[in-house]
Order: sequence, then structure tokens, then C-alpha cells
Amino acid sequence: MASVSGVRGIVGASLTPEVIARFCGALAGWLREQSGGSGEASVVVGRDGREGGEVAASLAIAALRSAGMRVIDLGVATTPTVGFMVVRHGAAGGLALTASHNPAEWNGLKPITSAGSAPSLADATEILNRFHAGHTRWAAHADLGGLDGDDSAAHAHVAAVLQAIGPVCPAETIISRGFRVALDSVNASGSLAGAMLLEALGCSVERVACDGSGVFPHTPEPTRENLTSLSAVAKDAGADVSFAQDPDADRLAVVDETGRYIGEEYTLVLAATALLGTGGQGATLAANLSTSRMIDDVAAALGATVVRTAVGEANVVTGMRAHGCVLGGEGNGGVIWPAVVDIRDSLGAMALVLALMAQREEPLSAIVDAMPSYAIVKRKAAIRDGLADAAIAALKQRYAGDAMDVQDGLRVDFADPPSWVHVRASNTEPILRVIAEAPDSAAADRLADEVEGVLAAL
Repeated sequence: MASVSGVRGIVGASLTPEVIARFCGALAGWLREQSGGSGEASVVVGRDGREGGEVAASLAIAALRSAGMRVIDLGVATTPTVGFMVVRHGAAGGLALTASHNPAEWNGLKPITSAGSAPSLADATEILNRFHAGHTRWAAHADLGGLDGDDSAAHAHVAAVLQAIGPVCPAETIISRGFRVALDSVNASGSLAGAMLLEALGCSVERVACDGSGVFPHTPEPTRENLTSLSAVAKDAGADVSFAQDPDADRLAVVDETGRYIGEEYTLVLAATALLGTGGQGATLAANLSTSRMIDDVAAALGATVVRTAVGEANVVTGMRAHGCVLGGEGNGGVIWPAVVDIRDSLGAMALVLALMAQREEPLSAIVDAMPSYAIVKRKAAIRDGLADAAIAALKQRYAGDAMDVQDGLRVDFADPPSWVHVRASNTEPILRVIAEAPDSAAADRLADEVEGVLAAL
């Protein structure tokens, strides 16, 4: 899969050493041009810690150096940490080696700009065009890039989160609560930084999958069906809250003190409630089209507004910058807090959730139960050439007269009952996504079934 999110594939099959080298060569040429094209340019590299990832990282580092880039190697590091360190080092850009929530046999390359964020659609397209065209940049012997290491990245990232949380809720207040927290980092990049942050906030940490081995103890996407073990441990350990990260730790799912899976859709809502609770009047947030309308309800109650963007981290960041947003994110558990880094960041999200719990002085379950409640259904359909366009055309005809947004596929909003459906081709998998939300699960399922019926007829 080559998309605006970078390159992702199965190691040894679609993701080969040749693919890695060619992509890094294309990226290096683009980064050099963006940085002015003269003198030594540096690039920060980190990997998500999955087993075998060091091989892909070694290939990428060698290719970047062969293209004349000085590499600053963070080793195992979360994707937001890579973005944070790009800015800290004043680097030309960064590269995160990650396949996000994909299974262990997958890996990928995610480029990061000098601003510490995912490339815009135009920039990502330019990098991909160079990659597909084979426009790589290889250096002469005298111009090969150097290699440095930096083992301070996790500490620096955690320190930035601690500084940012102060105006929201003093760290001392969170520390005084003595929260007990269970953490599932799928033994990947969030293992070190996640536990470090929680301990700095005075939490007693129950490490569920934090050994850093890179061996996933379960399917790594932090969804309900994959976190049954965390829910059980959370309940048995008496945890006040439990957090689950994906391998590169840019997404966060939440489990409450009863062992109930709160889920990824609530992550942004909880974070926004904490941040806006200290003065949200007139603030603007951003969320993509596939994110629950809970964020709109909560923002409105606190005097804020929400702008909607196309799906994809870069699209959300672009919208945030255009509207001066204090927070943004996606319904997959990705929270973007510019006070720390312009990348989805589970560390910032954890701090904001803990801040909310400390502010409210009540159990997480009670906080969640008091929020607007909707049921959301997320389904997948196998994709084939032309299906996405045909589906959108058919759905436009079926729902003519209802509110539509065509920034990214098609989202249709219905007034009675308040509900919506979003159909779009995935950027990261060869599938068509169908997401529906309504006041209850039966209504959401009916809406998704209706859309799938349209798809089946094509």
C-alpha cells in the first residue's frame, strides 16, 4: 500500500529491501529540496518496536545515508516522539518505521515534515510520485550521510507532556490522586514512554504488555475484541483507568474502573472535555468526517466549535492550522494536541484523561455515563476497481435531499434521528469503509445494513 500515509506492506513480499531503499531515496531528495538543497540535512528515524523491525530500520537508515542525509537514530520510539524530536533537533524531517495497527508481518515507512507533522496531501503526493517514478537521490562517496544516536527522546517527549498539562490541571493535583493505571503497549514503542509518563504523574502502573519485546500478545489494533485481557486485568487489579496503545503509540483506547471498554471514540471527547473545561469559550477543535458526533455535542456545551476534515492525520492537522484549533483528532483514538506535537499522540491523550479524572474527582465510568451517547458501527467491504466511485454515486442518489459532505468519499447526515453514515476508500488497507452512527445500536446497524445493501447491488 502506497498512499498519502506513506508506504506499508508485508515484509519480504510487498515490502522488500528494494522498496524501502527506493522510498527513502525519494524522501531524501524531497527533504533536501525542502531544506534548501545545500549543506548537510538531517533526518530523525524511529521504529515502532515490532519484532523484526530493526532489519527494516537498518535498511532505511543505510538508504537515507546513501542519499546524503545525516541520520539521527532514536531506535524504538513512538511516532509522535519522532515528530517531536524532528522539531527539537531542527531536522529537515523524519521517518517513522511502523505499520501502525497492522499485524506483525507488516511494516511501513511514514514520512514526517520539518514541522514535526505528517505531510500535507500535496507534499505526500509529491513524495509518492517521486517514489513511483524512481526519482531517488544517491550521494557520491564524499557526500554520504553520517549517523548519530539520541537516547533522550522518550524523556524529552514526556517532559513536554508534563509541561503542557500544567495549565489544564497541575501535575501535583494528578499526583495527589494516586491513580492506579493498567497499561497495554502491545510490547512495542509505547512501553517505555507510556510507563514513564504515568509514573511521573504519580500513578501506580500495572504493566500488561510493556516488555518492549516487540512480540504482540494479541492483535495490535486497540479495539474491544482485542482488549479482553486488558479489561480482565483492569478489573482484577482495581485500576482506576486502563490505557491501550497501538504499536507506534499514536492511538489510545480507554477502559474504565469496572473493566468496561470505553473505546477509541471517547478518547478525543475525554481529552477535549479536560482541555475545554479550563476555558473553552470560543475555542475551535477539528475532527475528521468519521469521528463521532459526541465531539460536536461536548464542544457546543463548553462554548467551542468543531470543524470537520477529510480522514487522515495530515488532513486534520491542515484543518487545525487553518482554524487555529487547540485540539484535534480522529475517532480511532488519535488525539492531536499542538501544545506537545502536531501528530496523534497517546501520551498527551493519557495525560488529558488523567487530568479530567483529577478535575472531576469521580470515577471514569461516571464521567463517561454523563456524556452524550451514540452507537457507532464500523464495517469493511472488499474493494475493487471502480467500486468506491460507483458506491458514492448510488448513495448520492438514494439520499438526495439529505446533508452531504464530499471532502472524503461521502458522508450523509440525517436530522431525525440525529445520525450519519460515511463511506470511503481506506488509505491504508485495500478496503471500503462503512461507518454509521445513531442514537442506538439497532438504528446504527440498520443504517449500515442499508448502505451495504446498496454496495451489494453494484
